[in-house]
Amino acid sequence: MLDMDDAYERLIRRMNPPRVVIDNDSCETETVIQVDSVNKHGILLEVVQILADLNLIIKKAYISSDGGWFMDVFNVTDQDGKKLMDEKIIGYIQKSLGPDASFSQPLRRSVGVTADKKHTSIELIGSDRPGLLSEVCAVLTNLNCNVVEAEVWTHNARAAAVVHVTDTTTGTAIEDPKRLSSIKELLCSVLKGNNDLSTAKTSVSLEVVHRQRRLHQMMYEDRDYERTERAAPAREGDATGLKPQVTLTDCSEKDYSVVMMQSKDRPKLLFDTVCTLTDMQYVVFHGKVDTTRMEAYQVCQPDFRPQRTQTHMHRERERERWFTKTTHVTISKGIISSVFGDNRFLILSITKEYYIRHVDGFPINSEPERQRVIQCLEAAIERRASEGLRIELSTDDRVGLLSDVTRIFRENSLCITRAEITTKDGQAVDTFYVQDISGNPVDSKSIESIRQQLGKMVMKVKQGSALPSSTPPQETITGFLFGNLFKARSLHNFRLIRSCS
Repeated sequence: MLDMDDAYERLIRRMNPPRVVIDNDSCETETVIQVDSVNKHGILLEVVQILADLNLIIKKAYISSDGGWFMDVFNVTDQDGKKLMDEKIIGYIQKSLGPDASFSQPLRRSVGVTADKKHTSIELIGSDRPGLLSEVCAVLTNLNCNVVEAEVWTHNARAAAVVHVTDTTTGTAIEDPKRLSSIKELLCSVLKGNNDLSTAKTSVSLEVVHRQRRLHQMMYEDRDYERTERAAPAREGDATGLKPQVTLTDCSEKDYSVVMMQSKDRPKLLFDTVCTLTDMQYVVFHGKVDTTRMEAYQVCQPDFRPQRTQTHMHRERERERWFTKTTHVTISKGIISSVFGDNRFLILSITKEYYIRHVDGFPINSEPERQRVIQCLEAAIERRASEGLRIELSTDDRVGLLSDVTRIFRENSLCITRAEITTKDGQAVDTFYVQDISGNPVDSKSIESIRQQLGKMVMKVKQGSALPSSTPPQETITGFLFGNLFKARSLHNFRLIRSCS
């Protein structure tokens, strides 16, 4: 039955081939990518995943897939904020999204999963605890497994990892059933520890898995969106504990549920939210994403909400005047200084609006389901939040390298909140987000100790919120999300929504 469905999809796409237009002329600062294709469930995620894998920054997106046709427009830049000028990247996008993509490989039911035997994929999920990644890496090293790629996320006291390993002797995938069973059993014992006897899970396969896609699925299936007593406060508000703001309303005249999201901007945020909605069996029929329209929020102490004084009301009126008269505004430091005075403001720049239905064609019609969707989208935003000090390491790859690095972090009382491990042409490039064991910023003595123990490795420390700051506590930056981004500029107000009838 699946083969017949795939054959039918290939026939439809042959009759109506996708069209990809990459335009560097119509926008002064961004490359505009337009994708037109026959519509099918999951196509939006496939497109966004390709753009995310290229580490492109999506500044704006306009999504429309009512009826049988999918029409999306993405304004993107590279990581340096420049237009796409590399012909190899442009050619890859056209090949991956255009007509050739229909026949270069079979259409897949699960995005990002194909059969291959270059490495063995290990999936782990269980309760998070200090030193867990170090223990896992030590076990893999003792089992003669070399980690070539890995990604680790932590959220709500849970930890999930997708690890790609090869045999240290042959450099190929591990296929022996007895050995795979032993690896699975020992890793599961490590995950369980003393307090996770029922929920720790380990799986081993020879499938090539899109790591980030799979991590979202694993954590969703593990119900990490449900708060636990051990869970830390929400990450997106830094030290303030403020959560991303997700609201869900009804558009009854068109039978849509309307999802609105506000949070700090960061790379791959569109992928994370679309991935979660797809896993929950929801279809985005229309949507708008705009990261170029800035919002300024007054700085205050984390424990207090801003008080409206006469001066602040005047500044608020100035801000509202800008945003009601201008479609897109980029706020510079000079503008903030001249209009808002000496007070400090935090700039938040995410505007997301999705019009969705379940795959059965109906909008959300119950309060429990409404709350579940909100919780899942908040979790999707928080999982990849950059919590902690960012440490980038680069060195020649060798067996046991990751085990040694994570051991050094553990011995310096650091916890890894997120990690990305890559190996290419014999070079290991690893990124870690770390905090001290109490969840506090890492002090300079610990950083210097780690640098000395790592020896000749190239170590880059990103100056972020996790570093000790000389700024007095009363000047801590806090963003307050007032929920008014969507009032004047919604798709519904622009009458861009039409029913499929």
